[in-house]
Amino acid sequence: MDLKEIRLLIKLVEGSAIHELEIEEEGKKIKITKNADPVVLPAEYRVAQHMPMPMMSAPFAHSMPAAGHPVAATEPVVAEKKYLEVRSPMVGTFYRSPSPDADPYVEVGQNISIGQTLCIVEAMKLMNEIESELSGKIAKIMVENAQPVEYNQILFLIDPV
Repeated sequence: MDLKEIRLLIKLVEGSAIHELEIEEEGKKIKITKNADPVVLPAEYRVAQHMPMPMMSAPFAHSMPAAGHPVAATEPVVAEKKYLEVRSPMVGTFYRSPSPDADPYVEVGQNISIGQTLCIVEAMKLMNEIESELSGKIAKIMVENAQPVEYNQILFLIDPV
């Protein structure tokens, strides 16, 4: 792979929803990673109720019901506390473990730390490990194993204890 091809790959990653790209060719490996999105303050920091909600950044954003919209009884986890959301940085297939016969990376109720692998999202035959950018406890896993996920879809709810 020459420098022109590498620059082209960098431009493609920058202009897409892909957060990370890893390619191996002829025994050489290249990994391109985008910088994380900026941190956005939660809605309770807004000055007035009539101001628009701040844009939520992927993969993490506060999970809060919209003003004037009650939380349905089928969503007790969100209704009880304010959880942080771990969102998918890309379209792909969600896997809870590194292989079908391996234990899942995380379970509900498990404490997690920054940098810990939470799951894998497979995109175009590339296995992308999704790592935690915060510490806390897994409150809920929102996606079933081996299910397709969309960009910015909620994967986990985290209690930032």
